[in-house]
Amino acid sequence: MKVIYAILLGIFFQLAIYGASHAQSAEVLSGVVLDKSTNEPLPGANVYWSQSLSQGVVSDPDGAFDLPLVSLPSELVVSFIGYEPIKRSISQSDLGKELKVFLSAEEMSLEEVVVRDIRENNNVVGVQMGQTKLPGSVIKRIPALFGEVDLLRSLQFLPGVNTAGEGTTGLFVRGGSADQNLVQLDGAPIYNPSHFFGFFSVFNPDALEDVSLSKGHIPARFGGRLSSLIDVSLKEGNSQQLRGEGGIGSISSRLTIEGPLSSGNSSFILSGRRTYADLFLNFSPNENVRNNQLYFYDTSGKFMWRIKDRDKITLATYYGADFLGAGGQFGLGWTNWVSSLNWTRSLKDNLFLDVKGYHSYYKYLIDFTDPDIGFDWTNSLSESGLRGELHYVPMEGADIHVGMHSQVYHFSPVRLVPRPESVIEPLRTNPKTGFQNNLFLNWAQAVSKQFFMEAGLRWSHYQQIGPGTDYLYEGEDPASGAITDTLSYQFGQRMNTYQGWEPRLALRYLFGESLSVKGAYNRNFQYVQIATNNSAGLPIDRWTPAGTYIKPVRSDQVSLGVFKNLDNNRFELSVEGYYKDFDQVIDLRQGASILFSDNLETEILTGRGWAYGVEFLLRKNLGKTTGWLAYTWSRVFRQINGINEDRPFNPRFDRPHDVSLVLNHRLSNRVELSGTFVYSSGVAVTFPVGSYVVDNQRVPLYSPRRNEDRFPDYHRMDLSVNLKNKDKGRWWKGSWNFSIYNVYNRKNPFSYQFTEIYNNDFRVTPSSGEEISSVRPGVVMTYLFGILPSITYNFEF
Repeated sequence: MKVIYAILLGIFFQLAIYGASHAQSAEVLSGVVLDKSTNEPLPGANVYWSQSLSQGVVSDPDGAFDLPLVSLPSELVVSFIGYEPIKRSISQSDLGKELKVFLSAEEMSLEEVVVRDIRENNNVVGVQMGQTKLPGSVIKRIPALFGEVDLLRSLQFLPGVNTAGEGTTGLFVRGGSADQNLVQLDGAPIYNPSHFFGFFSVFNPDALEDVSLSKGHIPARFGGRLSSLIDVSLKEGNSQQLRGEGGIGSISSRLTIEGPLSSGNSSFILSGRRTYADLFLNFSPNENVRNNQLYFYDTSGKFMWRIKDRDKITLATYYGADFLGAGGQFGLGWTNWVSSLNWTRSLKDNLFLDVKGYHSYYKYLIDFTDPDIGFDWTNSLSESGLRGELHYVPMEGADIHVGMHSQVYHFSPVRLVPRPESVIEPLRTNPKTGFQNNLFLNWAQAVSKQFFMEAGLRWSHYQQIGPGTDYLYEGEDPASGAITDTLSYQFGQRMNTYQGWEPRLALRYLFGESLSVKGAYNRNFQYVQIATNNSAGLPIDRWTPAGTYIKPVRSDQVSLGVFKNLDNNRFELSVEGYYKDFDQVIDLRQGASILFSDNLETEILTGRGWAYGVEFLLRKNLGKTTGWLAYTWSRVFRQINGINEDRPFNPRFDRPHDVSLVLNHRLSNRVELSGTFVYSSGVAVTFPVGSYVVDNQRVPLYSPRRNEDRFPDYHRMDLSVNLKNKDKGRWWKGSWNFSIYNVYNRKNPFSYQFTEIYNNDFRVTPSSGEEISSVRPGVVMTYLFGILPSITYNFEF
């Protein structure tokens, strides 16, 4: 294993040394292609000499290019779809200078101009499977709860993605649990990407460039999670002029400012958002309501410096916080803080270096002020990482990525501090630390005009290191709960080691320009998981790393799909099938208590799982009416000894049928209509099979079988109208968004309570003072939202 590590490490550094030694000596013309109005880079621009068309190049994701020289002087041509091409005479005096090429958008009388950084039929000719990109402009048009445009809720409309119900925090992708999604912001992972218990995501839409979801084929460059990669990018900001945008909504307001830092080679963008639901509580006539607190806020920023034409540095950061306080008696809060620093350098015309460092911190707390049972409970976790990657393009149709990624996980002790007169005992658990190294090699190659392949190999090596404590149990079985000995480890001392090979393979065969068949295989290992006894997801769920008794979880996925474009690429049609196998997945035994435990292994059971399904997607990208229709049929199973009588069972997020419809229609230059409709099978749950009486109280009786029942099917329709104010040439532009969430007032159940009904009224209780004339067992359904209209004023300047 050390030999393999050394070989890959040697390849990495040899490429770096070779590129650095030849970077300046290569006879090339270097420059960058930019949008003239915003100064943003234009990836995919064509750059060539007018007398040598065959030697042209395409600008990289940062708009940079390196074009082999011809005899000078000569005419340079730069073109990009939707922009006016430019011709420029280049002489010897232009060499060695910082060359910037600015393109202006074409002035056309057509109905619509669409600018893409990828080919219109890329969904057919590309090798990617199960990958979808949603630009920020598309996300903003989707109707949303309270008018709050939301990234994660937008992803729920895609095939293969669902939730465990309204008001839950997690996305469940192709049978994986919520913690099996890698959500990263500019390369930094976010451990809880939601506000308000999942009603909103942590991402301010005004600051987003785009988001991509990968669930079928994840390149070997990425790892650490089993089910999906949700890659979110912040805008870089306008390096030419100061501008801003924002909105005033029903429950929150937001503001984003962007502009140049000091010159046209640098920029910044700053964004902030805050709810004011807590301000409305002050107007309540009920004193108990006035004493409550309910708010969230978030801020983000990104700074960019372009050093000549070869180097670019970006610094991105995000901070967000939530707090819920009930009458001064109870408080629950959590915060996210992530930052990343990225340096990219063009070593040659076909060799690029990318180095990224990041830190992600997540903290949550509970506060009870009751003098008898009051306490303060806090916990936090963090991940820091350093990543280096070389991107080499040896020839047309070939693409190689090689690199390494080191990361450190730190799980702080759970601290429970009782109030002075509380009967609660203090608690401090042991910290846990994990150190992980990853090496990866990803190679894409066009074998022929029709056949394309992408092969990758990732090696992950994980160590749990001290300081820490391991418990030994009677019979070497944590389920016994009987501790026989304790092992203590000092700082940096190795406690446990795991490693795994993660091969990746994707194939594409092209039948013409509009039809292709694709297949993929992915293996992934995950070394950190959530141990929770609820299916909906809570901000205080306990993350735990792999250790002596908790093994890393592994998944293998195979997928096959057919991709077809229709009507000159106006419509995209795809059908994908998949099968996924899980090993070493964890779940909790019945009645487990984990929040205040230092022995999680005594409450955890381990087993296997599997999922399969078929996903259908029809998408329209061009014209006045755009949107997509998605349908997914899928099944999810788990089999864990000690649960469901050791038989397979469906987790809560098994929802066999899922339909999503998203439509946007542009009536005129000022008016846009948007609508969504969702339908899905009800979540899997366990209902009681009877009841018994204890101390004159009726208690539900449950069978040992898990999730054999279901909630009613879920469905909902949302509508919105976006009305732009008349453009009078002023510096300020505004628009109004009117939306209705749950148009036909569907009462989708959030929970069921099995209880006793007094006087045929669920609101009556024995302590209410009303005379009790009848008692019967009954079921009370709780739903979260009926019909909800909202209005938002958006502006830009």
